[in-house]
Amino acid sequence: MIKRENILKRIRPFYDNELIKVLVGLRRSGKSVLLHQIMDELLQAGVEKEQIIYMNFEDFQYSSITNAQRLYEYICDRRQNERRYYLFFDEIQMVSEFERVINSFRATWDVSIFITGSNSKLLSGELATLLSGRYVTFRVMPFSFKEACEMKRIDSPDENDLTEYMNWGGMPQRFSMQGESEIRTFLQDLYNSVVLRDIVQRTGSKDVDLLNRIMEYLMANPSQTFSSQGILKYFKSVDRNVSTQTLYNYLDHIQTSLIVSKAQRYDIRGRKILTTLDKYYLTDPGLGRIHNSGFKLEMGALLENVIYNELLARGYEVYVGKIPRGEVDFVTLKDGKKEYYQVAYYLYDQKVIDREFGAYSNIQDNYPKYVISMDKLDFSREGIIHLNALKFLTEQ
Repeated sequence: MIKRENILKRIRPFYDNELIKVLVGLRRSGKSVLLHQIMDELLQAGVEKEQIIYMNFEDFQYSSITNAQRLYEYICDRRQNERRYYLFFDEIQMVSEFERVINSFRATWDVSIFITGSNSKLLSGELATLLSGRYVTFRVMPFSFKEACEMKRIDSPDENDLTEYMNWGGMPQRFSMQGESEIRTFLQDLYNSVVLRDIVQRTGSKDVDLLNRIMEYLMANPSQTFSSQGILKYFKSVDRNVSTQTLYNYLDHIQTSLIVSKAQRYDIRGRKILTTLDKYYLTDPGLGRIHNSGFKLEMGALLENVIYNELLARGYEVYVGKIPRGEVDFVTLKDGKKEYYQVAYYLYDQKVIDREFGAYSNIQDNYPKYVISMDKLDFSREGIIHLNALKFLTEQ
């Protein structure tokens, strides 16, 4: 398994920090492996094995530890002295009221705590107030294109490699599989576990058919501006009457499961976040293949999805930029700095070039502005930088 340097370098400064390290990500996106890589680095730095306690709550040996009291007793039995301990709790959402015992460890012992979960609302609700301001969150994404190439030992990736990645995604386990049929089966099983286990069981949602149909719509339309009226019309076309409130409830459940990500709109002129016409992106583009009902996913939309995920993986806040007569694909914020991105599959002709570069014509600031496409020829102009997608996705 490759070392996930892109996220490890953001977590390392907190290895010995009292803040609780929270790693959230889609099921099977590599959170457990990442915890083991952190533990290996601690051991290499001189931490003794006895100072590290690791628990994976999907492992049957911990199935009896279902509440905070049982967890507290188990860790107390394992703690032998007053030295610093490093506690790793994988998929901790399976322990009820875990926040209470985590906060107790943090407040009374010399510990560094790492927890993971497959739910974006891992720390939400009343109990989360116990940890308010006492944790730092990291989003764990599937393998980026660069990591996928490293996994496949591709030193000089070409367009075919990127097309393969856009079609089948970066879920770590899929790289050990042979053939498209096996990969598709794996992705279908992943989808079923997220829908049935992380959404239906957790939320008590009863209409699995509706949930599947909403997911099918999102998978068929990645990178598209989302309109509630548009999807309600879609449901009417398949003889389903759905209320707006029900639709948004299910969308919230889907987003919470981390199978998709929502990019809110950012009013560039007004410098504020808007609450309508968001975009939804697949956390892994390969998921778009499992509900393929004869449609062909548009390559430009898939590339936009991949760039969005890459920006998230690099630690950016990513929004859809609103301008008076259109939009900019992405506005990113990080460390107080802003950047703009336009994404096109190819700049086929002058009309497309003018459209992509012209999106910036009404933005009167000096923040970096980029257009990303598959073209190898450099179309940079008027201070707007054109980037080749392969180079952007594989650079440091």
